[in-house]
Amino acid sequence: MGARKIDGAEQLFSRAYDFGFSKTREETLNFWDQDKVLGDVVWLIRKFQPDVLITRFPPDPRAGHGHHQTSAYLAEKAFSLAADSKSFPEQLKFVKPWQAKRLVWNTFSPGFTNKAPKDEKGGYISLGKSYAEISALSRSQHKSQGFGSAPSRGERIDYFLHKEGEPASKTLFDGIDLTWKRIKSSEPVQDLVTSLIKNYDVNDPSKSIPELLKLNLQLAKLDTSDINVKTKKAEVADLIVQCAGLWFESNPVSFSATPGDYEKVNISVINSGNYPTKLISLRWTGKDSDSTLNLPLPKGEENRLTVNPKLPKSLKISQPYWLEKPIDKGLFQIDNQQDVGYPENRPETSTQFVFEIDGQKFVYTRPWIFKSTDPAEGEIYRPFEIRPAVTVNITEPVFIFASAQPKQVQVVVEAQQENVKGHVKLNIPIGWKSQPASSEFSIKDKNQVHNFTFTITPPAKNMEGVMRAEASMNGKTYDQSIRTIAYHHIPSQTLFPPAEAKLAKIDVRTTAKNIGYIAGAGDDVPTALRQIGCQVTMLDAGELAKDLSGYDAIVVGVRAYNTIASLSHYQSKLLEYVKNGGTMVVQYTIPGGMKVANIGPYPLVTGRDRITEEDAAMTFLLPQHSLLNYPNKITQKDFEGWIQERGLYFGLDWDKTKYQSILSGNDTGETAKEGSVLYAQYGKGHYIYTGLSFFRELPAGVTGAYRLFANMISVGKK
Repeated sequence: MGARKIDGAEQLFSRAYDFGFSKTREETLNFWDQDKVLGDVVWLIRKFQPDVLITRFPPDPRAGHGHHQTSAYLAEKAFSLAADSKSFPEQLKFVKPWQAKRLVWNTFSPGFTNKAPKDEKGGYISLGKSYAEISALSRSQHKSQGFGSAPSRGERIDYFLHKEGEPASKTLFDGIDLTWKRIKSSEPVQDLVTSLIKNYDVNDPSKSIPELLKLNLQLAKLDTSDINVKTKKAEVADLIVQCAGLWFESNPVSFSATPGDYEKVNISVINSGNYPTKLISLRWTGKDSDSTLNLPLPKGEENRLTVNPKLPKSLKISQPYWLEKPIDKGLFQIDNQQDVGYPENRPETSTQFVFEIDGQKFVYTRPWIFKSTDPAEGEIYRPFEIRPAVTVNITEPVFIFASAQPKQVQVVVEAQQENVKGHVKLNIPIGWKSQPASSEFSIKDKNQVHNFTFTITPPAKNMEGVMRAEASMNGKTYDQSIRTIAYHHIPSQTLFPPAEAKLAKIDVRTTAKNIGYIAGAGDDVPTALRQIGCQVTMLDAGELAKDLSGYDAIVVGVRAYNTIASLSHYQSKLLEYVKNGGTMVVQYTIPGGMKVANIGPYPLVTGRDRITEEDAAMTFLLPQHSLLNYPNKITQKDFEGWIQERGLYFGLDWDKTKYQSILSGNDTGETAKEGSVLYAQYGKGHYIYTGLSFFRELPAGVTGAYRLFANMISVGKK
């Protein structure tokens, strides 16, 4: 969405869940219900009625990621199905069948084109940047992917390969009427459009308003069910606002409220142009929520109105619509067909502004947006949220019990309205004990929190389950937590997932207690190590400069060798630590761009081998090796319940005389891969490289992963 703010495209989504990397289309469709996702693609084609479809990838292994392959595969199938009234007939209550003219693949290079039509993308446009520059700016918004890119300012040519429909010979739009001639009785519209473009005055856009008003009337005479007419009518209404210099918005004084609350809202309207405009009326969400004004808008004057409506109790919590129900078999559960595609919830709180310009009335809806001023960032906008009256958060997602010793669980109760009183408790599986049974809370101020501590005692036998926190107030139970995702380049996003955490009493032992951890690109492995009784010290450059001999093991986080430049200075010291008797566990490293020449004590090159099938069979190559036997006996049961994948970026080439390969596995139809766990003795110590996805498994509470990782940090420690 941050990228779309820059390049201006409209981003749409299916119900398919991004479950992680997959190698093939077949694997992807084992997770996704093909019929449902295909239905989403058909729905969006029917809804927007495109003339040309473009896929970014081919529907085969050349696309790489299985999701990419599947996107092209579904697009090609949907191309014809969208025009078939027998396909997904339930959609036809809202849309009609639609046949696009053609589908092409935007190929990677000329080598795939077979002399297909080409489209030059190097020119500059009215925004002062080339398409390629805008592309680079938008791509760089994908910050969690590390997709920042420098723009190419020279000419760029994109190539397209025909896939479906009627082939093109010159341009993508061969044989497609791009004029108003495709709309019956639209000749006056075309004449007005031509005149508007010819006569536009950049120094006084308001001169275009009379003809825009005529254009609006002419569009109203056409078939307004036609997608092109409907789209252009909305665009004309927006152009009138821009040419008139109208600015208007609604700003609640707080960023959240609960159903049934009173919420103060500041409404502002400014006419910065010269054209006579009148604000006829306002209507906003809430009881007694309309005002007839008939207010002339003199140039430059800010007109303010403050209202304090009572919000309907029927308002839904601002949970993203695709998360209202649990993910099911790789799909978000979406019940309302008309929700499909939207990247965000459609706002439930808004204000309608009715303007009159030369006798014509225009109605514009603006969502309520909270705004504040940051001393460094300036004005910041944030979507207004509807929240439950109280939320409850368990501070950790997983609690692992390696013994019968009880653990303390912290629960945070946050008031989302003033004066909340009630009780909070933990619902735990049979066999577990919670002390106290419940606690009383009383919070006066909105957005304030109270912290509560519960002591959880595990059962005698090994057992897994889910612990849920809930608050009760005025006869109603609240069992949603709150999580806000906030970065400068995107609007704040607030989620309300179930207030729960995993409990697991497991047989896991470790002889390593004092662990040094070098954080990589971000993971929760240190928290998991603390769960099994380890003391973890985070090793930054300052800590690495100190004596390391006191650590039972040092663990290197995922991609640390790709992201931490200072490791080039400390690698020899780390290997000396191993040589003197230490244990070092290195998690996956991406080949290329490493900060050290060699990550191990002996030659070791990582590659891109991975096992994406999380239930792939694992073979014990050295069943008697200590990594598989001490202090925990590892069995096939320890590889049950893994999520998303087995591992990634395995060792590709290594010194076979020095490293021992411990495990082997492969995805369906592939050869065995033996680089997931490599062990070497170096001097008096022990070195391990692993591509197994502990960074995913440990935070998810996968018990077998805890047992295997405990063996890794304990190797050599009796």
